[in-house]
Amino acid sequence: MRRRTVTAGSLEEILRATEPAPAPATASAPAPPTAPSAGAPVRREEHALRTEFEFELPRGYVDEAGTLHRHGSMRLATARDELRPQIDLRVKENPAYLSVVLLSQVITRLGTVTDVHAGVVERMYATDVAFLQDFYRRVNSEGHTRAAVTCPHCEGAFEVDLSGGRLGES
Repeated sequence: MRRRTVTAGSLEEILRATEPAPAPATASAPAPPTAPSAGAPVRREEHALRTEFEFELPRGYVDEAGTLHRHGSMRLATARDELRPQIDLRVKENPAYLSVVLLSQVITRLGTVTDVHAGVVERMYATDVAFLQDFYRRVNSEGHTRAAVTCPHCEGAFEVDLSGGRLGES
């Protein structure tokens, strides 16, 4: 069997070419499901997929106006998010820049900043970037934001939520 090599100008062209076609609307489409009767129990999704995770930065991002932003949210990464940095020229020139580009794609909000781009991540403190890299790994690999820790004094093991809850708060 012979292999064919296909080249495209960019990842966007490849992704656009391989997107599934939308389902055509037909006149004989089934009617939408009706609401359950008053006596029927309402069934809820107990295990809905969580796609966005809140976090609190250890130091915080200071914007041009001097405002400190510590609370933010990160969404789950898609395959496109993982592939896009591979064609970014900044990543090709410096592979360490990969995490900056990747984080800028998945952080949806940072305080009042909703346009989180690579320049924002570049201006973050190194401790915050390291926190976000670990947070990204936990969210996308393990599916949660909890970490197992051990008390250095009593050696008791317990879990903490890295998404920013303060000790003693519920």
